[in-house]
Amino acid sequence: MGQMLDKQRITFSRMSIPAKVLATSIIMTLALGMVGALGQIIIHDIIPTFFSESSPTKVPMTQEHQGSDHKDQSDAVPGEVRGDLFEDLVTKDSESRELPFYKTDQFIWTLKWTHIHLFGINMIFIFVGGITYFLDMSSRARTWLIVLPFLGILIDIIAMWLKAYISPSFFWLHVPGGGLFAIVFGFVSLRALWEMWLLQDKEQKL
Repeated sequence: MGQMLDKQRITFSRMSIPAKVLATSIIMTLALGMVGALGQIIIHDIIPTFFSESSPTKVPMTQEHQGSDHKDQSDAVPGEVRGDLFEDLVTKDSESRELPFYKTDQFIWTLKWTHIHLFGINMIFIFVGGITYFLDMSSRARTWLIVLPFLGILIDIIAMWLKAYISPSFFWLHVPGGGLFAIVFGFVSLRALWEMWLLQDKEQKL
């Protein structure tokens, strides 16, 4: 019974042209966003961390957290505003150590980054999960393709907290975390485009 229902399920090769155009537009829009995010990570984080001769410049996250020792962000040279994947998210000072942990700059910024990241990346893979459902693949394969990106996002989020409060070495968890949802996104996108525009439904040939 389950196999019969699966054979009758709508897949990309059986969709109408407007539905294919809509799915393709969603995929291409998300792909552009992913490429932009990758470029930002490479330019802002990876290059300064691994290839820059000078140490990266840390920029305070909020105006109210800027002390007298911090250089105003508006006066910074554009090339100096960089990240450092092995450093804390914000500059720790003596005042922060006297505050409860939930009032420190480190905790506040990490919490803000976490919820923004969760909403943004999860929304991408909610759409990708909907696209995955229509792939002409087994139910088990589609289930894994839906679950794995969310697992990768969770690893990515955990890595940020571990990096901030335990050791900068936990940065390396971003590799399997980010790599997991990036690989799944690439596979699902290419597979969906192939099924929509290159694969012909056998029933339409008969």
